[in-house]
Amino acid sequence: MQEQEFSPHEGLYLIESMINKARNRFSENGHLYLLWGWVVFICGVVSFFSLWYFKDYRLFPVWALTWVAVIYQFFYLAKKKKSSTVRTYTDEISSNVWFVFVIMAGLLSWLMSKTGNIELLNTVILVLYGLPTFLSGEIMKFPPLKIGAAVCWVLAAVSIYIPYAFSFLLISMAVVTAWIVPGYLLRSRYKNQN
Repeated sequence: MQEQEFSPHEGLYLIESMINKARNRFSENGHLYLLWGWVVFICGVVSFFSLWYFKDYRLFPVWALTWVAVIYQFFYLAKKKKSSTVRTYTDEISSNVWFVFVIMAGLLSWLMSKTGNIELLNTVILVLYGLPTFLSGEIMKFPPLKIGAAVCWVLAAVSIYIPYAFSFLLISMAVVTAWIVPGYLLRSRYKNQN
């Protein structure tokens, strides 16, 4: 194999182009945004119908789909980690942001159910949806996620003025703007770069 010598200028150019290529390579394919967006959308709509039409919680077991999604995500991420050659600092930050979201949502759900404030849960969840969504948009420099986060916060404010059953429709609307639309945009961007 023949070695090629570079001038200092050519060496710096090569290093700079490699850094820019790594920085601009977009590894987020939108898959998990779409998975969670559609699961939560379906659960929200079914929950609305359960409360509005049946006047009870009989269809709420649909939320068990989220546990199926958690199990799927665990295996998906394990497989992705095996096939990935590099885990960037941004990947680490982003996964930690979403981990904190899951802990906060679980803890607040439990606390609110124990204190009898369960009807405010969807309002709190909408506020929480916005946090990791906005931070992920900032980390990835992807404005649709930041817009989706803002929509979550607006819908959280709206949710205190409507009947509880309709807050489930707001949850569904929120995930369309915060996760489903950005998920499809991320998928498209990923396909164009790969």
